[in-house]
Order: sequence, then C-alpha cells, then structure tokens
Amino acid sequence: MKRWDGLVDGYLRLGESLGLGAGTLNQRRNELERLGCWLKRRRPKPNLEQVDGPLLIDYFRARTAFHAKATVASVMSVVRNMGAYLVQQGVWTSNPMRWVRGPRLDPRGKLPRRLGREHLTRLWDATQQNRSVYQQRLSLAVLSLLYGTGLRRGELARLNLADWQREEGLLKIDGRKTGRERSVPVAAGIWRCLEAYLPDRQNMLEQRGVCREPALFLNRRGQRLTAQQLALMVHRLAKTAQVPLVSLHQFRHTCASDLLESGVSLPAVQQMLGHATVVTTTRYLQIADPERARAIRKHPLNDYLGLNVQPTGRPA
Repeated sequence: MKRWDGLVDGYLRLGESLGLGAGTLNQRRNELERLGCWLKRRRPKPNLEQVDGPLLIDYFRARTAFHAKATVASVMSVVRNMGAYLVQQGVWTSNPMRWVRGPRLDPRGKLPRRLGREHLTRLWDATQQNRSVYQQRLSLAVLSLLYGTGLRRGELARLNLADWQREEGLLKIDGRKTGRERSVPVAAGIWRCLEAYLPDRQNMLEQRGVCREPALFLNRRGQRLTAQQLALMVHRLAKTAQVPLVSLHQFRHTCASDLLESGVSLPAVQQMLGHATVVTTTRYLQIADPERARAIRKHPLNDYLGLNVQPTGRPA
C-alpha cells in the first residue's frame, strides 16, 4: 500500500491534463485518500494487487452507510475511474469495479430547487449593503450572469475579459464541462451590469499594478476569483438577505424554469444552458410547463364551478 499516494497523485495529474476543475480534483483526492486510509487500517493489511471486488464492497458499506444514493454513486464513480487508471498502470490486471453496480439514479425523479422572485429581489437589494462600490458592482454582475444565463459555477469563474463581446452582446463560454464551446446572448440588464462593473475592474487593476490579468471577475488583490470564492461571496449575500440558498446551481435551475415558464422553447433553453441533449432540459418541465398550464385552464371543472381562470391559473 506504500505506492497508493503516488498513484493517486498520478491519477490526479492525468485528470488535470484532461481539464478537470480544481474542485473536482480536490473532491477526488479526498475520496481516494479516505479509501487509502481504510485499506491501510485493514488487518491483515492487503497488498494493492490483492484488492478485489468483495473488499471494495466492504469499503462502500462502511463509507456510504446512511448516505443518499447520489453520494453512493459519486463515491463509486471515483473508485471506478481510479480502478481504470490502475489497470492502465499495470497494477491491476482487471478493474473489479467494472462488475460492481451502483444505485440507479433518475435525474428526473427529484424536482430541481429554484429561487422565488421574492428571494431574487432580496439578493439584489443585499448587494447595496456592501460598503465598497467595487464589491457592489461585482456582486450585481455575478448575480445577473448566474440568473440571466444559467452559467455553472466553474464556467463563471473561468470567464476572461476577452470572452465578453460587448458590441454583439454575447458571452463566450468554454467547453471544459461539455466539450463544446458556446456563445450566450445576454439581456439588456446583464449588459448594463457588466458595463458598470468593468471600469471599476480596470481602476482596481491599475491600483494593484497588474493590468494584464485576463480574468473577468477579480478579488481585491487583482487575482481571478475562484469558484469557491464566488460561491462564498454569493452565500454571504444570501445570509444577509435571509435567502435559503443551498448552492449556486439553484440560479441555473431558476433560469431554466423561468425561461420555460415564459414560453421559451426547449431547444433554445438547451442551447443556452449547454446541455448535450434536450432530455436533460426536460426535467425543468416538471416545475415550469406553459403548455400544461394552458391545458389545465381548459379543464371542464372550471365551467362546472363557474370559475373565471386568469392566465396565471388562479381564479379571478
């Protein structure tokens, strides 16, 4: 088991070369270090070549007891990928994880968490409580992009100034997550938030003497805001506004569901969010489906009860 740490480092370097984000790599390192500690505590201590399916199943039972299916699936995915790497390195002749089946997950089985309009309003108001004008405009630009375009946290953190095409009103998104770059049009409100932020960004860079920094969103030291720093900033705003924010991905859910509720087509929402297939986008129809809302307004029960149903679906 002495080679385990070195093999984990090699596996993570491979992941970094493939473009995996720092957050993903840290999560995989933590999971593999946990597995390594568990193996080292086994008595008798197994050789790395002796690790097989039954032994890994014992680990999963201990590691994932009382955890959700998604957590179990995530742990098994990390170990399965590490197993494939060990086969490539000649440590294992075959990957025992190939035959270990994880829990069956249905992404459509759980409704996406969204933010209400009252929550969004409170978040916008909370940005004005920042004493720094730079922080105010930075917060407004970040919130407007999260909700207005449905960007993922990593996509937001990796944005460069060159990705903003102000004349066309387009934002270029890298393809690290999906393998395909895309350009996202921004609304007039987002355009104004970005343009209000950029002069303060330039002034701050000149004060720090680091004018060549390519990142769009910067911290107070003139360095790129990481995904973790962006999340911390928004969570602080949510705490100030007393908004029950679980993760930044809620903005993405809210963007998709609100667009569909406004009548935007599924393919258009799919392209904006960068989903590989429209099947992924259809999960948002569970919480925002204008066709279903129009259908229920035509239900004969409304005639029987003498209800005049408004476009919102509520009785007049």
